[in-house]
Amino acid sequence: MLDFLAPISTLTQWLGSHWALQLASVAVLSLLVGSFLNVVILRLPIMMFRSWKQECADIDSLPKHPALDDLSTPYNLVKPDSHCPKCQAPVKAWQNIPLLSFLMLKGQCAGCGTRIGWRYPAVELVTALMSAVLVFMFPWGLQLAAMLLFTWLLVSMSVIDIDHQILPDSMTLGLMWLGLVANSFGLFTDLNSAVWGAVAGYLSLWSVFWIFKLVTGKEGMGFGDFKLLAALGAWLGFQKLLLIILLSSAVGAVVGIAGILILGRDKNLPIPFGPYLAAAGWIAALWGDQIMAAYLGQF
Repeated sequence: MLDFLAPISTLTQWLGSHWALQLASVAVLSLLVGSFLNVVILRLPIMMFRSWKQECADIDSLPKHPALDDLSTPYNLVKPDSHCPKCQAPVKAWQNIPLLSFLMLKGQCAGCGTRIGWRYPAVELVTALMSAVLVFMFPWGLQLAAMLLFTWLLVSMSVIDIDHQILPDSMTLGLMWLGLVANSFGLFTDLNSAVWGAVAGYLSLWSVFWIFKLVTGKEGMGFGDFKLLAALGAWLGFQKLLLIILLSSAVGAVVGIAGILILGRDKNLPIPFGPYLAAAGWIAALWGDQIMAAYLGQF
């Protein structure tokens, strides 16, 4: 009944014994995934905004986008086809090859010459590089596959949070459930640690949020941050939560202060915390045990 899976199983086993091909296959796959993540980053928030606008017709604080002006036309991760946002020229297959197309087109639309945002190839390249690192850190198999999915979701959520200061529930909660399922097989920690990691991750930032609000009368962070830390706890267990919070807070504070002092950024403008949580979670997943061992070794 599952004979059609035999070639896939054979290919997987063969790749398992050829390290260089593992690295190459993961890098190429991740470039392709990075290209798709650009679609998710661009379209998922707009899909959410369209839904909100349909539900609440009086919302006037949404960003300007053609898909929000005409709610009757389909807009999802598949439709409309990729096109230039200025001249509407469709993007042909050869113009959609990760990294290479950007270089061949010299960073410009083939139709109207409009500059293509540098972030598109940057997301593709970062996704590929981070994925390649995983090949060095995890054995070929389910653990590596799960960590690739973990990484791809963190990349897309981070950029969405930078753009719109939102972390979609479909991604944060999906990541949390994936972590619980993965650890039901003990891929990264035991299930008990994963469950309590999710609980403690959510409640820790939830508590900080309410303490800060009671003291200052302001909201210090969004609910998406609670859910993202819960997801990281589900993947890595409650034991890594303190490290994640310390790393993300330290980096966030440094970047925030540098932005105010060097770039003259308004200190009253909110800073998305999701990217710092995501970066700290990824570092903890790869080197958390070594970092904690080195720190405890000082005492």
